[in-house]
Amino acid sequence: MKKEKKLIRFDWAIKKLLRNKANFDILEGFLSELLAEDIKIKQILESESNKEDENDKHNRVDILVEDSKGDLVIIEVQNSKEYDYFHRILYGTSKVITEHISEGEAYAKVKKIISITIAYFDLGQGKDYIYHGKNQFKGIHHGDILNLADKQKVLYKKDSVYEIFPEYWLIKVSQFNNAVQDKLDEWIYFLKNGEVKENFTAKGLEAAKKKLDKMSLSYEEQQEYKYYLKRLRDIASEQHTKMADAEDLLKAREEGLEKGREEGLEKGREEGLEKGREEGLEKGREEGLEKGLLRKEIEAVLGMYRNNIPTSIIASALNISEEKVNKILNNNSE
Repeated sequence: MKKEKKLIRFDWAIKKLLRNKANFDILEGFLSELLAEDIKIKQILESESNKEDENDKHNRVDILVEDSKGDLVIIEVQNSKEYDYFHRILYGTSKVITEHISEGEAYAKVKKIISITIAYFDLGQGKDYIYHGKNQFKGIHHGDILNLADKQKVLYKKDSVYEIFPEYWLIKVSQFNNAVQDKLDEWIYFLKNGEVKENFTAKGLEAAKKKLDKMSLSYEEQQEYKYYLKRLRDIASEQHTKMADAEDLLKAREEGLEKGREEGLEKGREEGLEKGREEGLEKGREEGLEKGLLRKEIEAVLGMYRNNIPTSIIASALNISEEKVNKILNNNSE
């Protein structure tokens, strides 16, 4: 079996090669397969990744594309885990919207934004490897989707409300199992493995196969690419170490909690037994005392009654009710 040649990583290519107009066909192919329409790139706009700084983490790549329809497409490659990543993509689309409308312009001039994330980590929690999010308004009583009025469709050249709002595509590359089922999967296979198989026919991949060959790089570009890969490995190692430390900390915390629970239970049992003993003794003393007093009371009633003392005087002398006196006499009659 013929071994496929290894190509340049897509994230580095975005930073260095795909901004060149001569290579627009690669990005156009990717966007066309993902969005299921023929995409033509008008221009690449400025973005964060245009900044070259040795202090940059190089763990993500932004590219902002304007297509022939005037829509703006953010493509971001993320290599390391960030828990607030969903917040960041929301901030990114909001920022692009506000930066591309002038003061005094009508709201109808707000640009359509499509945000695409290529994530090389397990983003969120889900079984799939491609997620698409778009904004719809659904009736809470009838379950219908709110649509544009006919006049709005003519004015804004859109058929649905969601076409006005930002859309989000999340591609979880690490979740892809390499089972290629369609042309979009061919692209994701390339994103994950850096290879294009001979039988792949997705738009843009033939161009990627030719233009992203490592051997086509200049010596300086090859050295820069090697350095980039090393930095990615360093970032991955750092992330792994942090995860291991976090797991150790979590394990120690769980062991501490378990030990605390066991010691607490043991202490609770001991205190419970001690309290039970004390309460039992106290109750026994009280019951014994009460029983002793009652016996003396009975004897006094019976003794006075044998001496022909009336029950009313017995009750008054012992400071008890006459009814209780009669009860004692009835219970102890021979």
